[in-house]
Amino acid sequence: MDNLLLLGAAMLATGCVAGVTAGLFGIGGGIVIVPVLEIALSLLGVDPAIRMHVAVATSLATIIPTSISSARAHHLRHSVDITIVKRWSFFVLSGALLGAWIAAQVHSRVLAMIFATLALLVALKMMLFPESRNLTQDVPRGPLIFSIPMAIGTLSSMMGIGGGTFSVMTLTLFNQPIHRAVGTAALLGLVISLPGTIGFIISGWNDVRVPPGSLGYVSLIGFALIAPATVICAPIGARLA
Repeated sequence: MDNLLLLGAAMLATGCVAGVTAGLFGIGGGIVIVPVLEIALSLLGVDPAIRMHVAVATSLATIIPTSISSARAHHLRHSVDITIVKRWSFFVLSGALLGAWIAAQVHSRVLAMIFATLALLVALKMMLFPESRNLTQDVPRGPLIFSIPMAIGTLSSMMGIGGGTFSVMTLTLFNQPIHRAVGTAALLGLVISLPGTIGFIISGWNDVRVPPGSLGYVSLIGFALIAPATVICAPIGARLA
């Protein structure tokens, strides 16, 4: 009982931190949620082969309400570029579905390595090259450029994040003001998390190794504890931004 209470408290605290970071940086909070959930699931004895699948899928599910709350707060401050969202949405969505499908085919250890490697590369970029020069004067158009939002959707879905980690960095390289990049990334997070969650529900539907109270690979218990905290705290982060 004590372990369950401690686990619940940890998930609520995780949701609060994830919500603030979602509003502040335009990320979905998954960069915080996934590692904590993976540790929590290991303490509960969930099969190591699917532990990261459950963590990633549950993280994506919690990002749905977080993205809505964060994007709404940024939209009220006129910080969401709807034009970019409309141009990129189809490719981001397609990438999110592809990422969920790829993740379902690999071992949990592979997902953990992907998550850790990409998170490390982003961290190194931010530490070593914090002031990158703009690559263009505006967001480019053309057939080839749409491989970028598709890659953002694919990698974000596999990592269980809302895409802000990649979207904000990409949009600022395309000479978008940081506040507009953050707000736009928040809305793109919804385009990633919704289809990604559906993909993980479908791929894990008949997997008997999932923990009790799961819908596919999505832990409804984790969702119920983390999601409300992220929704409440996301506007706080937006105001800080």
